[in-house]
Amino acid sequence: MAVYPEYMVAPIRQDLVEAGFEQLMSPQEVDAALASQEGTVLVAVNSVCGCAAAKARPALKLALASADKKPTKLVTVFAGMETEAVAKMREHFLPYPPSSPCIGLFKDGELVHMIERYHIEGSDLMRIVNNLQGAFQEYC
Repeated sequence: MAVYPEYMVAPIRQDLVEAGFEQLMSPQEVDAALASQEGTVLVAVNSVCGCAAAKARPALKLALASADKKPTKLVTVFAGMETEAVAKMREHFLPYPPSSPCIGLFKDGELVHMIERYHIEGSDLMRIVNNLQGAFQEYC
């Protein structure tokens, strides 16, 4: 069950889709995206909140645009919209508690790096970019 009207979130979704992220809409799509045991998958839990707009999405785009090493696959789920897909993604993020926005990096099927909401809202943009690029350098 969606919390927000689709017309409201469509441009927010599009922001990451235009940056190369695949929008996952169901639990099955989440499991399929993370099923690969080879390569890296960057997951963005998108949100309508201000820290997603001001920090998370811009940091993701900046980090990817200027990184030497990049994840193999980019995917996103939208908190407050496809609740079953988001719940399934959060299972993959365990033991981290649910937060949105948040960003996870999987390598060979294992969660290897996590940026929780408190890391996003409490940081400046370039600190998040550097955090992401450091994770890309180490795991991708």
